[in-house]
Amino acid sequence: MLANKKEFYGGFGLLVGFFVVLFIIFLPVFNGQNGMQYLDDLYNSISKGSAYYIPKIKEETDRFVGNTVSITLETKDEKQAQQIAMLFTKGGATADVSGAQLNVSGDLGEILANCLADADLMYHNDGAKVSGKYGYDERQVLYNWWNALKEADKDLKKQKLFKEANTVTSVVKKTVEASYNYYKIEPQKISDKLWVVIFSLVFYVSYTMWYGFAVLFMFEGWGLKLEH
Repeated sequence: MLANKKEFYGGFGLLVGFFVVLFIIFLPVFNGQNGMQYLDDLYNSISKGSAYYIPKIKEETDRFVGNTVSITLETKDEKQAQQIAMLFTKGGATADVSGAQLNVSGDLGEILANCLADADLMYHNDGAKVSGKYGYDERQVLYNWWNALKEADKDLKKQKLFKEANTVTSVVKKTVEASYNYYKIEPQKISDKLWVVIFSLVFYVSYTMWYGFAVLFMFEGWGLKLEH
């Protein structure tokens, strides 16, 4: 038996409307995308514009030009070791492959400059130049840089070269990872889509409250009440 039919059916109507809107959100009506995909791409493109740290990081890496290091890297297998060796030799270093192990010696500043050049091309969606440079997939190139520099960080710390290791970590987190994650995404200024952003935020809050009030009215109409 319903305590308040009007309130219950009002809440039920809100709940039906909620799911109708939810159904529309998941239809490909936003330039061929559903609402979640559209907003995900929108916020990724906006955030990409504020994630370009390469010039600033290059100022850090330039301080290590002329600083020769020798590091040992462990890779997944010999194929990956050969691929990673190319990354270092293109930066003027020597790289000796022994199975899955790689022994590298070279100018740390020049090595990182080569990494930043690849990351910069990928950030600007020019992956063809990166794949052409090494002869294999551009995403794999950045993934190999990520693995190589992670291993380099470990070995540099073992040698107590902490300043060098910290700079390598900055390169990984602020350039390699960002360029990999944002590859093929076109950057946008938030001002270009300001009203869409405002609407999406207001809609998110309103839509969440819509569901909450629908459930609340149904429960109260049913006769369920919270009491202290």
